[in-house]
Amino acid sequence: MTQRVPMTPEGQRVLMAKLKHLKSVERPKNVQDIEEAREKGDLSENAEYDAAKERQSLISQQMQEIEHKLSLAQIIDPKSIKSDKVTFGATVTIEDLDNDEHLTYFIVGTDESDISKGKLSIESPIARALIGKEEGDEAKVKTPKGLRTFEIVSVEYK
Repeated sequence: MTQRVPMTPEGQRVLMAKLKHLKSVERPKNVQDIEEAREKGDLSENAEYDAAKERQSLISQQMQEIEHKLSLAQIIDPKSIKSDKVTFGATVTIEDLDNDEHLTYFIVGTDESDISKGKLSIESPIARALIGKEEGDEAKVKTPKGLRTFEIVSVEYK
């Protein structure tokens, strides 16, 4: 059985925009690059042609990958979730009990994650440790720096 790919509505919009860009901008430009390289003659020694054909393959692969993810997408709108427990789509504020630092993460799909923006992949060790817990619970996470303990300060869905 094929596994569903959880994503937020925003994550779906971003993937659809990437796919549209590949189809309407990148692929037509690549076709033009291939034609221009062909016009230069002998294809066996034409580096521009080889590069354009390689780019064509890459674009095709990216489009297939995005289309596959979208076909398996399970769109989850965090605003529709009513729970006190941490699940996909939660915005979680945690306190690192080792240094009293407060961190806030939005738990999203793998393709949406961007730690610099506080978007944490559902598949990350921290997110996995937080799933199913609620405010006041502690979560222990094995990190490269050793075992860290976090306390959940708040769980919101927005």
